[in-house]
Amino acid sequence: MNFAFSDEQEELRASVRRFLADKSPETEVRRLMDTTEGYDPAVWSQMAEQLGLQSLTIPEEFGGSGFTYVELIVVLEEMGAFLLCAPFFSTVALAANALMTSGDDGAKKEYLPGIASGETIATLAITEDNGKWDFSGIECAAEKKGDGWVLDGHKMFVLDGHVAHLIVVAARTAAGVSLFAVDGDAAGLTRTPLPTMDQTRKQARLEFSGTPATLIGADGGAEAGLSKTLDLAAIALAAEQVGGAQRVLDASVEYAKTRIQFGRPIGSFQAIKHKCADMLLEVESAKSAAYYAAWAAAEDSDELPVVASLSKSYCSEAYFHAAAENIQIHGGIGFTWEHPAHLYFKRAKSSELLLGDPSYHRELLAQRIGI
Repeated sequence: MNFAFSDEQEELRASVRRFLADKSPETEVRRLMDTTEGYDPAVWSQMAEQLGLQSLTIPEEFGGSGFTYVELIVVLEEMGAFLLCAPFFSTVALAANALMTSGDDGAKKEYLPGIASGETIATLAITEDNGKWDFSGIECAAEKKGDGWVLDGHKMFVLDGHVAHLIVVAARTAAGVSLFAVDGDAAGLTRTPLPTMDQTRKQARLEFSGTPATLIGADGGAEAGLSKTLDLAAIALAAEQVGGAQRVLDASVEYAKTRIQFGRPIGSFQAIKHKCADMLLEVESAKSAAYYAAWAAAEDSDELPVVASLSKSYCSEAYFHAAAENIQIHGGIGFTWEHPAHLYFKRAKSSELLLGDPSYHRELLAQRIGI
């Protein structure tokens, strides 16, 4: 493999960076944090119509652009750097991947074109009150009723679940774990936004009470596709974390050059030099892990499960450490509400827990390599 990006991929990065610099400055991030919806519908439409971001990895036969996971990682890295407030991760990395790995061509034809065009905001609902990301935690029940299915139970910590038009739900039937499509305005569905530490990424609790649902794929046959979906999502999240970690490293270095104490820049002090050097090492190592995982996803490599857990665990810790050190290097100003350091710190912490924390993924990694 080659860690160097192509000219086309670098141009994609530059285009996305220019777009986000204009549409997702700190002032806009703070504005959207205070809204219930958590995103700007106009910007969401522009992302689809002007840049084609939602359609990036969706196959052309389903209305997408048919690019690889490497292009998606380039985009997500920039989104992580700018703390973009939008339901992109939930729609593209979770819901679209769940549909594409479901093996249900009918569901793909029905739902993927809307996602690709930006008309459909979608999400994947797996976790419940127990917070488990493995399938043993799925208790939400689905029963056959007439020609369709109904869901009873609840889902917790669902990204953008309160604004999604399409909710892909993992529920348990008599045959096992199955996938279902639920309309956002379906009867018997109650959606409640959750107060969270990271206000830049909205979450919701979903309650199902006899809620009509459409089966995706085979009854009881969702585990293999869902497992791959979670691996792909972990790689996507690792790329976001790399983008955020690079941004706080840059902020730390810049501040260390310009902040004067005792008549000299604080970057000349050995303690600050050590912090910045350690951050650089971790950020560069995180990039290597995330980029290799992106290549494995693009090639549909057998290594995918292993590198997904490896990249998620390492990038989570690298980002959180870099975000914490960024606050330390900034000193008192870094602790204030007015400074952006805390926004990255909170995103780093929430991303560390999303899809399973580093300990969970190290355990998965050990199992996957046979330790």
